[in-house]
Amino acid sequence: MTTTAGDAVRVPAGAVCAPADLAPKARFFPALAAVYRAQLSRARVARIPLLFVATFQSVGIMILMRGVVDGGSEARAVVAGSSVLVVAFVALNLLAQYFGQLRAGGGLDHYATLPVPPASVVLGAAAAYASFTLPGTLVTAVFGCVLFGLPMGGLWILAAVVPLAGAALAGLGAALGLLAPRQELATLAGQLGMSAALLLGVLPPERMPEVIVWARDLLPSTYGVEAFARTFAADPDWAVVLLDLGVCAAVGVLSLALATWAYRRAAVR
Repeated sequence: MTTTAGDAVRVPAGAVCAPADLAPKARFFPALAAVYRAQLSRARVARIPLLFVATFQSVGIMILMRGVVDGGSEARAVVAGSSVLVVAFVALNLLAQYFGQLRAGGGLDHYATLPVPPASVVLGAAAAYASFTLPGTLVTAVFGCVLFGLPMGGLWILAAVVPLAGAALAGLGAALGLLAPRQELATLAGQLGMSAALLLGVLPPERMPEVIVWARDLLPSTYGVEAFARTFAADPDWAVVLLDLGVCAAVGVLSLALATWAYRRAAVR
C-alpha cells in the first residue's frame, strides 16, 4: 500500500510519542576554541588601530611622567603601571563595551541558542581581546625602560603578568558590560574602570594618600603591576613576585566566574 503526501498520519489512541533526541551539548574546551577563533577573526579587523591607541596612550603618559619622575621606585612604578594599562584598555574598557553592545543588540540570544557552555563564551571573548595586548605591552615596557634607564632583563615576566592581569580585568570588564542595564552605562563603566587603572596603577603609590593606597589594593591589575615593578630591582624578591601573581590569578578566577554568572543572568532575560 502506498501513501501520498496529503495522507494523514494516524496515531493509535493513547499512544505516547517519544521526544526527538537533541544534539549533545558541546564540550567546554572545543567550544572555547571555537568561540576564541570566531572572536579573534572578528577583532582582527580593528587590531592595528586598537594596538596603536592603547600603546600610544601609555607611551604618552610615560613621557609626561618623565618630567616629574627621575628614577628609583617611582620610575619602576610608572613603567610597570603604563605597561599594564595597555591590558586594562583592551580587557576592561573595550570588553565592557563589547558585552554591553552584545546585550543591547540581542547578540546574547544568538549565543543562547548554541549548545555551548556559558563559560566558554565569556572566556573565548576575553581571551580573544586579551591576545592583542601582549605586543603593545611589550613595546610600552621597552620604551619605558629606555626612557627611564631601567634594565630589561626582567621583561620575560610579562609572559605571566599579561595573561593573569588580562584574565582579572577581562572578567571584570565582561561583568560590567553584562550587568549594566543599558549600553551607555556599560561604556561609562568601562571608561571609569580604565581611569581607575590609570590613576591607581600608573601613579607612584609613595605620592598617594593612605586612603587611595587602600583603594589601589582593591584593583585587580595592581598585583600585576607590583609583580612587574619588583623585577626591575637588582635582587628581586621572587617569593613576593610569585605571591602577587598568585593573588592576580585568584582574582582572575573570581572575576571570570562573576562574568559567567552575569552572562547566564543576562541570557535568560
